[in-house]
Amino acid sequence: MDTKSDIREFLASRRAKITPQQAGLPAYGSNRRVPGLRREEVALLAGVSIDYYARLERGHLAGASDEVLDALAVALQLDEAERAHLHDLARAAGSRAARRTKRTRGPISASVLRVLDSMSDSPAFIRNGRLDILATNRLGRALYAPLFADDVPRPVNIARYQFLHPGGRDFFPDWDVSLNTTVSLLRTEAGRTPHDSDLTGLIGELVTRSEEFRTAWAKHNVRLHHTGRKVFRHPEIGEVALDFDAMELPAQPGLTLTAYSAEPHTPAHDALRLLAAWAATQDALTATTTGTEAQQP
Repeated sequence: MDTKSDIREFLASRRAKITPQQAGLPAYGSNRRVPGLRREEVALLAGVSIDYYARLERGHLAGASDEVLDALAVALQLDEAERAHLHDLARAAGSRAARRTKRTRGPISASVLRVLDSMSDSPAFIRNGRLDILATNRLGRALYAPLFADDVPRPVNIARYQFLHPGGRDFFPDWDVSLNTTVSLLRTEAGRTPHDSDLTGLIGELVTRSEEFRTAWAKHNVRLHHTGRKVFRHPEIGEVALDFDAMELPAQPGLTLTAYSAEPHTPAHDALRLLAAWAATQDALTATTTGTEAQQP
């Protein structure tokens, strides 16, 4: 990924979203050549020179102070996720680690895995910023069962399944919302870790093989993903909308634990009980099969 290009396209796309009226500026004339603010209007709102802003938008964020970045964020009316992304891009521009590297980290700690397993009533899993599923509890694996099928490549990756597997669109029926969320999360991670070769490889694969991903990726949207509702169409329990809470693991930066839940006495809660019963049946079948194989000479 080219940091200068990302900076240029991100700032230009945010600038294009804001009209002079939204920014509190007079709109002189009706024949404007840009859909949103002009560069000089952003410079005025941010309190910097036109030449300096033009340099920033060309990708030269290295050395820009936090005060300048915050002023840009206000001028461009960035939300929390976009503001953080702007700072991430500035850090990436100032980094000398131009070569691609692979992020490495130790295994998930035993205590975190115990916490994950103890969440017996809620599907839960741990993922990294690339959306690889690294660990699940029993219900989490049952909920994401289609992603663990034999024909799905490992490591299990939510984005790769969603965009490249034939079952992706069916499993994520709220397609437009789910699509934009996934792409925005990967774009956010790309700003944080632009030299992660695994992430670069995944994005290159998705851009090459999925027109829908490529179109969404070009929008440069980012987001934070802490809480909300996600819709699944599960092959055993049907369509279900579950609330989720995503919690970053401070002791293991880059990892996030996501847990799903449903209000008691609702169809979604009943669906989770059905999922638990199905998971128990699958466990029993696996135990029986394993025991039979062990007894064979």
